[in-house]
Formats: sequence, structure tokens, C-alpha cells
Amino acid sequence: MSSSSKRIAARSTSGEADPLRMAEIIDVEALASDLDAIAAEDETGGGSARARGKVLALLKAASENGRQAVKAMLFEDGHGGLCAERLSALQDILIRAIHDYAVAHVVGTVNASSGERMTVLAVGGYGRGKLAPGSDIDLLFLLPYKQTAHSEQIAEYLLYMLWDMGFTVGHATRSVQECIRLSRTDMTIRTSILERRRVAGVEALEAELAERFGQEVVEGTSAEFIAAKLAERDARHAKFGDTRYLVEPNVKEGKGGLRDLNTLFWITKYHYRVSSGEDLVRLGVLSRHEANLFVKADDFLWAVRCHMHFIAGKAVERLSFDLQPEIAGRLGYNTHPGLKDVERFMKHYFLMAKDVGDLTRIICAALEDEQAKDAPRFRNLVRNLRSRARKIPGTVDFYVDNNRINVSGPDVFQKDPVNLIRVFKLAASLELEYHPAALKLIRRSLRLVNADLRENREANSLFLDVLTDRKDPELHLRRMNEAGVLGRFIPEFGRIVALMQFNMYHHYTVDEHLLRSISILSRIERGDLVDDHPVATEITRALKDRVPLYVALLLHDIAKGRPEDHSVAGAKIARHLCPRLGLDERETELVAWLVQEHLVMSMTAQQRDLNDRKTIVDFAEKVQTLERLNLLLILTVCDIRAVGPGVWNGWKGQLIRTLYWDTEPLLTGGFSQASREDRGRAAKARLADALSDWPIAEREAYIDLHYQNYFLTVPLEDQRRHAEFIREMRLAGLALATAVRVDAFTAITEITVLASDHPRLLSQIAGGCAAAGANIAGAQIFTTSNGFALDIIRINREFEGDEDERRRAQRVCRNIEALLSGREAMPNLLARRRTSTQQAGLFPVKPRVTVDNALSNRFTVIEVEGLDRTGLLADLTGAIADLSLDIRSAHITTYGEKVVDVFYVTDLIGAKITSQSRAERIERRLIAVFENPEEEACGGGSLSFPQAVGIAKR
Repeated sequence: MSSSSKRIAARSTSGEADPLRMAEIIDVEALASDLDAIAAEDETGGGSARARGKVLALLKAASENGRQAVKAMLFEDGHGGLCAERLSALQDILIRAIHDYAVAHVVGTVNASSGERMTVLAVGGYGRGKLAPGSDIDLLFLLPYKQTAHSEQIAEYLLYMLWDMGFTVGHATRSVQECIRLSRTDMTIRTSILERRRVAGVEALEAELAERFGQEVVEGTSAEFIAAKLAERDARHAKFGDTRYLVEPNVKEGKGGLRDLNTLFWITKYHYRVSSGEDLVRLGVLSRHEANLFVKADDFLWAVRCHMHFIAGKAVERLSFDLQPEIAGRLGYNTHPGLKDVERFMKHYFLMAKDVGDLTRIICAALEDEQAKDAPRFRNLVRNLRSRARKIPGTVDFYVDNNRINVSGPDVFQKDPVNLIRVFKLAASLELEYHPAALKLIRRSLRLVNADLRENREANSLFLDVLTDRKDPELHLRRMNEAGVLGRFIPEFGRIVALMQFNMYHHYTVDEHLLRSISILSRIERGDLVDDHPVATEITRALKDRVPLYVALLLHDIAKGRPEDHSVAGAKIARHLCPRLGLDERETELVAWLVQEHLVMSMTAQQRDLNDRKTIVDFAEKVQTLERLNLLLILTVCDIRAVGPGVWNGWKGQLIRTLYWDTEPLLTGGFSQASREDRGRAAKARLADALSDWPIAEREAYIDLHYQNYFLTVPLEDQRRHAEFIREMRLAGLALATAVRVDAFTAITEITVLASDHPRLLSQIAGGCAAAGANIAGAQIFTTSNGFALDIIRINREFEGDEDERRRAQRVCRNIEALLSGREAMPNLLARRRTSTQQAGLFPVKPRVTVDNALSNRFTVIEVEGLDRTGLLADLTGAIADLSLDIRSAHITTYGEKVVDVFYVTDLIGAKITSQSRAERIERRLIAVFENPEEEACGGGSLSFPQAVGIAKR
């Protein structure tokens, strides 16, 4: 065996134990022997291009086989941390082999001079000894002085070999002095060198760097480093979503992810000069349980990340919907009643992310305690030196420390468990944040939140005070939840902590959604959202009893994740819990009703024809009292807004307000603050004011074009835009026109179409969207008094940049215009359509069609529910036209991957569909649109006449 072979083997087999089972991953001796053989057979001794090609092939095979072995071990033992360490160790062996081969056979100077010495260091994540399958390889070529031809040749050979093997390599070449100088001014370089680890080359250089780095960079700079790392963390959280409860979290960079654990590692290693959790236990920073949490969270997150990379075949860090079911299966999660396997997996993920947040607070508390004990050394370590402590009147158990509430001793909760609720009440009433030491003690006292405390009258009263705090109830409920108190004090809430719903509609976990809804209610109550929600704001100002509304909002989704309907189950929970919280019988029944019916206003507003009197009468019969109507409106607004960014829009707000104003007179014996006619006249007057620069005659003629429902359901801003659009069309003498509006915040692009009205208009518009691969998220359809139709179609955004999205939308408009003008036929246009990348296929949604004559006195109402896809609306409306039905109004609503489309129809002579056999044909035909999409116009097929009209085969 050559000297290079001996070095590879010796370094890779040092130590008798092999916990990583590296011998099963790569045969180091065989690799070394094969490399020696290549060099021996080469006429130049191993430096020729032919030899390099053989070396590359050998190393590629060793890398691929080794990675496959690591992947198999991950399936076998499930340990993500071990997987990352094995990949890192495998990479070490490969890099060491390349380095030693280059030294022995390419450069040819095994015994380099002191000035030619070089050390190859792993830095960054690789320096910690952990690699994900798709991670970059970060290397530092460390020199004693400036670079020489010898070191440059070795580095070049190593880098090009790694690149040719398919690795992404980040690298730098620096002397020891350069490392020290740059580390003083660049925190990124300082952090990477903090995590250095020698892979190949001389040991003395790394030892010199370690000694000088500790003495000249680290010593006395803990405060600076920690402040920088925490600021960096905060900026990263802001970029990737400042919550650990996003349903598609970033495993590496997101809140509660691996980077947060890395930050804790950097801070503790830098400040305490330690390298393991055991050291932190020995120093008293973490308890044994907390250290185990650190290890457990790290191992779990690494397992998720490694599986993500293996599945994708590259570095992906966002745990997207398409990856979640696959990883849930790989990690062994099973479906339980009310919870899918993927939902159980994601609940575990979010609980782990929560543990990472707990560890962050615990370590920050320990750092701050040291600051207090040794101010000259640790001044400004995490925050400025605490200001003089302030007493809190009426209690000796807590005090104010730098505008944060803190505990006066370690036994404040043990001697009075009610303090576990009182601390949040005091913080809320005094507008204080929480000292990390207080949160740490709360976390360690959770066993005291038991049945006795839950039944304690004072504790429940204090909790209600926190929930209904007039300043910032969300902050204190969030701290209560993060500390683990909320889920123990209300066990039903504990069941939905970190619970995600596997769909594309909800952006957050259930507990996060509930807390955000409380925040929105508080903002409405303070008047912060009066422009967005004028009616809700007005109602809150007149509320005499706020408590039922806040309790209902906290509980409205508390029964998610159960086999039964969450609204019905939630009402049962409310009837059990409200008396415990101190609500009387009337308040309890009001809360239970609001929880059970919390979806009815949203569904009625978006899925029913508000111009149909029967809709309003049916809704009023369900609501029964004005108090319920008022509270339901506020709850609906808060619920929709808390779903996620961009879910709420002005269109939904206008629909909900219209439903409210039309229902109010029926609940007040005919009295209303504003009748429908009055509101219609007021809306017309507002539009007239907005068009004050138009000539009077033109303005009046334009306003006369629209019917009352247009003014009552379209926001004024949109009315003004439509007016300018229609005016331009008229002046240009056009009979057909389209317009585009993009909105990055809502991720929705709006297409406005003005065309002559006819029965297949909506179907052709939808077909034009489908031909461009555009998925329809919503639609509003209006007719004008001169025989035109004004259709507003909302499609899901595809491109990040506005200009790209606008060009795409204009392509959709060209398709629509081509269809409506007769320049293109639907089958030809759809044959050239773009394929959709919609994720909806991941989500099973059983199609459902109902044909109902009880919802309207004049029309038959067809409600269609199923899995959304590009071209669905075109296929549905085309099928309805094939069935010889006339669509009088359509209400298109999407909830992520699920669509609920409602059509108010008549037959061709304007009558309702009363024949049972015909209703069954309608149901069969529309179900077929979902079950056999390939046979539809937008699915690339065509139907025979019997199929098209829904006649069953016999």
C-alpha cells in the first residue's frame, strides 16, 4: 500500500468503534488500493488526463454507492442526525482521498516546505459534521502565508474533481492571518470559522488558527456575536414567515427549523466554549430533559430534511404539500380517526418547532442571568442592562424587569398555582412582555396545571380577563400557548395545538389560526381596521357584552381533527367549557350557537344569490336575532382574515355587508338603519361623486346601465375602474373588450370581460382561461340594461413578478377574445393549452352535486363541490349548456384545492327543473365532469350526445 493509501485508511478507521457503520458505506482500503492501481498503471504516475478520468469514475461510483447505503440506513433506523453525520463522514473520505491522491500523484511533493503547507477545513454546516444529501460543500483552504503554486495545484485538482462529481462547492483560500482579520469584521466568516473542522492536510495550521481565533476574535466579544446572531435570526424569520406554524414550512430557514438550532449551537459554543448538550447540562444551562429535547428536535428535523432531499434528488428546503404525504409514510405515521397520517406527521413537526422555540428562550434566560451576575463582562449581552426593578402593586410574587414581568423566586408557582394564570393577567394589564427566566420557570411548572386549577374560579376569571384584554390579547394568549399553559388549562385547545389541516386553503395550524383571529378582533375593536370593516367596527363599538364573542372566536375551530363535524362538536365543547369560565346560561347558549353556525354567513354570502329574496329569508330564519347577526358578522370577518394572507378581499367584504344589511330588517320588524333601496341609491350617489369629472348626461347614462345588485356587491373602487373601462370601450367603438389587474399580495389576477350576453358566455370565458392553464378562483357575473354582460374572473397567480403575470393574463384575454369573436373554436384552442402544475391532485375531494328547488322561489339551484382543476368551470358550464339549462347567476368559490360552484338555473323557457329524472340526469352529467375529466372539452376528449346530456347507459 502506498503512503497516500495508508493515510486514507488510517484517518478513516481511527478508533475501534464505528457508530456510523462507515464500513458498510464505503470500503476505504479498497478505494485507496484502487487509486494506487490507477496511479501505478499511468505512464505519468497518475497525473494524466486518462488517469484523472479513471479517478473521477471511481470516486463517482464510491459516492453514489455510499449515498445509497446511507439512504437505506435512514429507512432502517430513522435517525436523521446519523444520516447527516454519515453523509458528512462519506464526504470527508472522498475529499481526503482526492487530496492525498493529488499530493502523492499529481503535484508530486508529499513532503512540502513550511511555506507550501495547506490544510483543508470543512466550514459551515459541513464543519459541524452534518450534511444533507443535497447540501453544498463548504471548504476553506488554509495556508500559513500567501498561496503558492503547490497549494494552488492541490486546491484546483480537488475542486474540479468535486465539481465534476456533481457537488456544489463553496470555497475560499486564506492564510491564518487573513482568517483572523476577516473574522473580526465579517460575522458570516466568523461563524463559518467557529464551525471549522480539519478534513485533510497538516494539523499544525488548524491548531494555530484555533488558538489565535479563540484569543484574538472570540475572547471578550460574546455580546457582539450573540446580538448579531439574534438579529440575523429575526431577519430570517421575517423573510420566511414570522411563525413556526406555516403549513408548508421551510425546514432549514423557517422559524423553529434547523437554522434556529444552529443559532443556539453557535451562541453556546461561542459563549460557553462548549460543543455538546452534555456540556450545557453540566453548566446548568439546560436540564437533562431540555438537553434531550435538543437532541430529539435536531434528529427529527434532520430526518425530515434528508428525506426531502432524497425524494427530490436535490436540495429542497420547503416542506411542500407534495412532499408531506411521502415523508409521513417514510417515517411510519398512520391514519387515526379524524386525523390523516400526514396531519399527524405535521402536528409532530410543529410540536418539534415549538420545542426549538422553548430551547431558545431557556438559553437566552441563562445568558441574561449571567449578564446580571457579571455586568462588566457581559454588559449588553442579549439586551441592555436591566433597568432598576419595579414592584407590581398587590403582589410580591412578580416584579417588572426592563419592561418584562419576572418571578421573584423559584417557588412562586409551587406555593400558588393560580399564579400560572395570574402572571399572564398582570402582564396584559400592565402591557409587559415576559422575561425569559419567567417563561422558563412556567415551562418547568406545567405539572401544576391540573384539574384543581382548571376548576378554580379565580383562575378562570383571570383567564377570561386575558382573553378579553382591550390592548393585545393575542400576545398574551400566544405566550400562554408557547409556554404550554393554554393547552393544559383548556385541554380541548391542547388537542389542536400544532394541528394542521392537509389542504391548500388554510395557511396556518389550527391554534395559530385561532390566535390570529383573536388578534383581528382586537384590532377591529380598537378601530385599526375601520376602512376595511366599517360595519364590524361600528358593531363592536356598541357591544355591551364582549365576552361571548371572544370566547366563541377562541372556540370556533377547537374541535378540528375529530371524526365528527367540527362545528357541531365545537358547540358541545362550548356548552361544557363556558360555565367553567364563568359565563351564564344565556351567554353559554349564544357562544354554542356561534360556534355551531360560524360558517353559515360566509357560505351564504359567497355561495348564494343575494338578490334572491328566498336566500335572505332562509338566512334570517337561521339567525333569528339581531344580536346573533351582529356577532356572526364580526366572527365571520375575523375567521376569514385569519386563514392567511390574501384570503380576505374587498369583494368578500361587500358580499358579507350586503347579506347583513338585507337580513337586518327581517330581524328588527322591518326597521333597518338603511333599506336595500336606500343603500342602492346611496351607492349610485357615491359612484356619481367618483365620476364627477364626467359630463352629467354621460354619467347618468352610465349609472343607468347597471342593476341594483351591481351597486350592492361591488366595491366603489372597482365600480370606478369598471366605469373607465366601459367608457374606453364605447369611445373605441368595440363590441368586446378585456382588462387585466394584478395583485401580488392576494396572489390573484383579475380579468374583466365586457361582451354581448348569451347563454354560453361564461363557458367560453372559462375555456379561454383553461386554454392558457389559468385556474379560476372566483367569478362575478353581471348583466347590463343594454344587453351586455360584465364578468369579473379571478384566476390564481402563476408568476412572482407583476410584469410576467400581466403578460400571462393578457394571453388569457387574447384566448377569451378569440373564442367570443369566433376566430377560434374551443376544441382547437384547448388542444394547445398549457399543462397545469396544480398541486390539487394530492388532495382527495369526493365530488358532490345537488339539485335543489327549495333554495329559491324562481330558480333551481345546482350546487357542485369537488376537486378543483384547470378548465373545470369551462367543463361545468359547457355541460350545463348541453343539458339545455340557462344559467341566471353563478357563484364560484374556491377553498384551496376544493371548489364549490353554485348555479341558479332555469330551463330554456324560464321554468324551474321539477322533473326528478331530469334532476338525476343533471347530477350524473356533472359528476362525470369530475370523474372523467379526460372526456371533457378541457380534458382533451369529447362526449357522445347521450353522455353530454347525462343519459345513463343501459
